[in-house]
Amino acid sequence: MKLSTFFIPVALTLGALPSANAGLLGYGICQTGCNAVAVACYAAAGFTFGTVTAGLGTPAVILGCNAALGKCSAACAIVALTPTP
Repeated sequence: MKLSTFFIPVALTLGALPSANAGLLGYGICQTGCNAVAVACYAAAGFTFGTVTAGLGTPAVILGCNAALGKCSAACAIVALTPTP
């Protein structure tokens, strides 16, 4: 038996299968990084992440941390939607 009679059908079959998509894994890693930076931002401002409510008396630095977290999280959506071979 020739090797080509075996490998050509196998290669065609594998080529027809959908490619792997690690976008969700990348999204989870990205969100973890965003949250770690937000925790560091809060700590640098002297607050604990998750304990400050956004209201009229919220310090500007906390609002800046929240805005940065929002932008970072939005960028992670691109990671989730981009196919990763």
